[in-house]
Amino acid sequence: MFEALVSRRPRRIDPWQGPLRPIPRIIRRFLPKGLYARSLIIIIAPMVLLQCVVTVVFMERHWAMVTERLSQAVVQDIGAVVDLIERNRTDGNFDEILDVAQRRLDLNVSLLPQGELPPPAPKPFFNILDGILSDELTKQIGRPFWIDTVGNSKIVEIRIRLDEGILRVFAPRNSAYASNTHIFLIWMVGTSLVLLLIAVLFLRNQIRPIQALAAAADDFGRGKPMPPEFRPRGASEVRQASVAFIQMRDRIERQIEQRTRMLNGVSHDLRTVLTRFRLQLALLGEGEDQDALNSDIDEMQRMLEGYLAFAKGEAGEDVGEIDLEPLLERYQAEAELKGKSLTYEINGDSRVTVRPDAFTRMISNLVANAIRHSDAVRATVSHDSRWLSIAIEDDGPGIDPEQREAVFKPFVRLDTARNLDAGGTGLGLAIARDIARAHGGDILLSDSALGGLRALIRIPA
Repeated sequence: MFEALVSRRPRRIDPWQGPLRPIPRIIRRFLPKGLYARSLIIIIAPMVLLQCVVTVVFMERHWAMVTERLSQAVVQDIGAVVDLIERNRTDGNFDEILDVAQRRLDLNVSLLPQGELPPPAPKPFFNILDGILSDELTKQIGRPFWIDTVGNSKIVEIRIRLDEGILRVFAPRNSAYASNTHIFLIWMVGTSLVLLLIAVLFLRNQIRPIQALAAAADDFGRGKPMPPEFRPRGASEVRQASVAFIQMRDRIERQIEQRTRMLNGVSHDLRTVLTRFRLQLALLGEGEDQDALNSDIDEMQRMLEGYLAFAKGEAGEDVGEIDLEPLLERYQAEAELKGKSLTYEINGDSRVTVRPDAFTRMISNLVANAIRHSDAVRATVSHDSRWLSIAIEDDGPGIDPEQREAVFKPFVRLDTARNLDAGGTGLGLAIARDIARAHGGDILLSDSALGGLRALIRIPA
């Protein structure tokens, strides 16, 4: 029951199925997978989109409208100067007109000798002032002109060809262009940053309970105790999920405790019966029949231990630290006593935090299975910050690929004859996989480089 509810490896859910399926793969690859990052995108993306729309639509229209009004006023002033110059053409004295333009209209005007206008400068890709000012000069004055609005200068230069010469005008840029829009942009970006900071802090507080719930569920699945600081908090839905998890955990622990008491009672009663059998056989005296019965009792004892171990699953064991190097040295010595060879290699830290008895039983089952069916066994341990991998390889006959998943089922043996003395009870690999999954990992079978079978244990570190 416990393995079915907790230890079973969860089915992988593809987050890109459903509403996210139409998203191209190249975009999916760069999108974050975590809830916190996705929540930030949900907040940031509409905010950025809204700012872009406001900037392009509102600000562009604002710039265009204000700049058009300002440019109309500047060109009207220039047109007035041009009209005055043409009306006083007979006098030839334009100094007073130029002085009035500078004092009253804030235009620095001078009359240059006749000549060619400068060649047109390359127009910028995006410059509202250049286009609007050119249109107004064409519409109101209708004479050949040249303007220079490019650069960061605070002055706009305008040259107009007249009959009397080239009229050169220097006008303040802010008189013809809406140059104070940066204040609006600063306010928009500043308020967005403040809202983003508030959203980040709020989301962090809302996602922490979800992360704590996930960590508590993961620890429970590995047999670790629930963190003492874990409690229902956060949004009402998260609190409801936390309360449901705590209630489920309590129910599972009660069921495990009841099953453990029942198995202990069954084990005690059956061992008592077997002990009485042994005593009665001892009183009968020696003989061939007695040897056969003792052998049957030993086999029943071994089968009983295997069945109880499989049913119990070592679920109630506390987590502790073991060193794999002495464990592998012991297996190496046992293989030498049986005339077999076992070599091992450890990459990384040899100490691991697991349920010691269950973990030792898992490795023992796999090593014993490899030694029983081969002459040479090799164990390779890789331990890093994320994963613990233990590969046990042999040079035996191996297992057909189509049968590798079936051997993990209880009471399944690949022996051609149902010889219990030779084939065992068929629970070794089933117990090993249940222990691996109870630690959050799994066991996979594949071909070995030695020519036999390769059993890979892979669990989170």
